[in-house]
Amino acid sequence: MLIVTKPPAKHGPPVSHRSRRSRWHTTTPPKVSPRVFLRSVIAGGGLVIGLWAVQVVPSLRASALLATGAHLTGLLAGYGIWVALLLMARIPAVELGVGADRLARWHAFGGRWVLGLSVAHTLLALWGFAAHTGTGAAGAVRGLVGYPALAAATVGILILAAVGVISARAVRRMVTYEAWRSVHLLAYLGAALAFAHQPAGPDLAGIPVLAWIWSIMHAQVAVLLVWYRLIVPVRQALRHSLRVAGVFAEGPGVVSVYMVGKDLNALQVEPGQFFRWRFMTRRLWRTALPFSLSAPIWEDTLRITVQVVGGHTRRIRRLRPGTRVLATGPFGAMTGRSRTRRKVLLLAGGVGITPMRALFETLPGGPGDITLLYRASSADRLVFTAELEAIARRRHRRLHYLLGSSRGIGNPLTPAKLREVVPDIAEHDAYVCGPPQMTAASIGVLRRAGIPRRRIHFELFEF
Repeated sequence: MLIVTKPPAKHGPPVSHRSRRSRWHTTTPPKVSPRVFLRSVIAGGGLVIGLWAVQVVPSLRASALLATGAHLTGLLAGYGIWVALLLMARIPAVELGVGADRLARWHAFGGRWVLGLSVAHTLLALWGFAAHTGTGAAGAVRGLVGYPALAAATVGILILAAVGVISARAVRRMVTYEAWRSVHLLAYLGAALAFAHQPAGPDLAGIPVLAWIWSIMHAQVAVLLVWYRLIVPVRQALRHSLRVAGVFAEGPGVVSVYMVGKDLNALQVEPGQFFRWRFMTRRLWRTALPFSLSAPIWEDTLRITVQVVGGHTRRIRRLRPGTRVLATGPFGAMTGRSRTRRKVLLLAGGVGITPMRALFETLPGGPGDITLLYRASSADRLVFTAELEAIARRRHRRLHYLLGSSRGIGNPLTPAKLREVVPDIAEHDAYVCGPPQMTAASIGVLRRAGIPRRRIHFELFEF
């Protein structure tokens, strides 16, 4: 075991979670599993296709075939927009069960399909109208956009197309997060405009009940978005009155932000979860930044730990005591509820130690059941060593620091090295948190070391 120590921290939480005022919420909140959610979405898509199929009038005329294709792609695009909005509504049961990172990936994947279906719907509708009326493409455009609802839908699709372009990986690398987010928020306007003509479309207008159900579905998702993305954060801010208490350096380029508030145990946070934080300063209030708690709640105090890597995190380092904070959450499914084995291996890299430190302290287990592997390039990159070592001593847990370069024969993160440090590694659940590349590499190493993929728990967040 390689242990690198540093002087005890002058600030920080108590290292035992047994204090009366430092406890994690223990009741089981409702949650929707990924399988149930995905099956429900697929079933809904099947119903939409069924709705289209029962109304198809067989015909071999080009205009009829094009119109039929336009109807199908339009219905699926409308349903896809509804699903995409639902994925990002931050509904607690969905966030807890599915996981915020998986929801974001599904949202990105579904967004590409929605954009493709929307473009296909537009082109098929134009060609079908042109074939039916005998006009050219320009005449078809003039004829269709002459209807106000169709004109609004056209603008909506153009907005969605702009959002899709700036969200493409090649383009996204060239823009700032603020620019991407500002354009991405326009998707709500695009979705609203695209919805304008749907209830009056040929597949819904003829059946008032279906048009009513379709409208209610979209109204409900709009209410969920407003409730969980606007009203709940404001309500939490008023209830808990979070303010910055101080910002302290933990190591090179790493700072901890301490926040104080009221009745913080009512947040019902579990170790491993994160919040989206808005610090109410001129340069930070517009952006919700996701950071995990790096310690249990104690004495109505919260702590997050941030690596300074960009503009936002540099501004966090300069936060002043008394700054108001809006916290939305908790989110994330990488908690003890995912555990399936008595023995647990926690693997952290860099600032990924933040949720792992909380799990290391709070996961139940006997002597030797909980092992933390902390990966860093060198000893001066480690943070919380005094806290981690105190937790290891008090709770009889194993702590190993894996130091060194990831290149060459000295790489400390290999299947052989893991089996050497944790001989019974195949009997463990594994939790992984770190930079995206490190996390992806660690998952592969853990699998080769003997842990099945279903027992490796992680969350990835990338801009």
